[in-house]
Amino acid sequence: MKALLINKQQVSELLTMGACIDLMDETFKNFSTGNAVQPLRNAMWLPDKKGLLGMMPAYMENTRSMGIKVVSVFPGNHAKGLSSHQGVVLLFESETGEMYAIIDGDRVTAIRTAAASAVATKALAREDSKTLAILGSGEQALRHLEAMLLVRNIAHVVIWSRNEEHARMFMDVTKTNYKVPIETKPTVEEAVTSADIICTTTSSTQPILRSEWVKDGAHINAVGACTSNARELESALVARSKLYTDCRESLINESGDYRIPLGEGLFDETHLKGEIGQLLNGDITGRQSDKEITLFKSLGMAVEDLAACHYIHKKAKENKLGTEIEL
Repeated sequence: MKALLINKQQVSELLTMGACIDLMDETFKNFSTGNAVQPLRNAMWLPDKKGLLGMMPAYMENTRSMGIKVVSVFPGNHAKGLSSHQGVVLLFESETGEMYAIIDGDRVTAIRTAAASAVATKALAREDSKTLAILGSGEQALRHLEAMLLVRNIAHVVIWSRNEEHARMFMDVTKTNYKVPIETKPTVEEAVTSADIICTTTSSTQPILRSEWVKDGAHINAVGACTSNARELESALVARSKLYTDCRESLINESGDYRIPLGEGLFDETHLKGEIGQLLNGDITGRQSDKEITLFKSLGMAVEDLAACHYIHKKAKENKLGTEIEL
């Protein structure tokens, strides 16, 4: 049995942010119409709770493909200059069960997560949104900057990071790649007060974003916290927002940003308006006024990885990239 090995650099060459935004749009629509199989992710925590090994399988009817992402999540890696998410995506034939590709999962995760936020932003943020605030300064912050600039005419970007050195490094990288004015702020409050779009991309397990700091009409992409006891948003802010997600089942079972305020009695299950795919398919409504705060809580889905990797494999074959290995 042979498989095509596709590394991090090749993933970057084959999967542009623009192409991935289109892919995620189609993936959300297909997922919310039931054309996919995706069980809840399974995670094995290490005894010291410093990290976990996650397993995310999926099958997509439209591409007749199946696969699994195996990823380690170590939030403390940011302080070591390493990615917090590292792993691979394995693709299998759905007719024979043979594995035919091994693709770097770190870069796929980074690109598709920001692309998913871009789809939600395009669907929910005000058309006249000009100011973007990004909380965090790691790879997801960089990818979200790239993605947001593709879906809204951003004129001003504000960055906050609890690590000032990382914030300066972020500025050095982005100033050479983007013409939009970018500045850093020392506090979250200063960073978000005037923001039309806010992306939270931190490794924080406790709330960093308070309701009183967010202006009416803002849109929030919350992507950092992905377990039931971790959150980036204050309960009052979630209660104040019009809430959407990528996968209802994942949100209900895995999101501290949802489960904690729900347990506090601030709202009931009807507070969740639905999945982004349902909104894109016209099954539910989106923003109804310029005053509403819209919130996209992203947990990340295996079907997103599968769709991205199916596309990457196809492009790799077309461009004769990757290394064929004997298994």
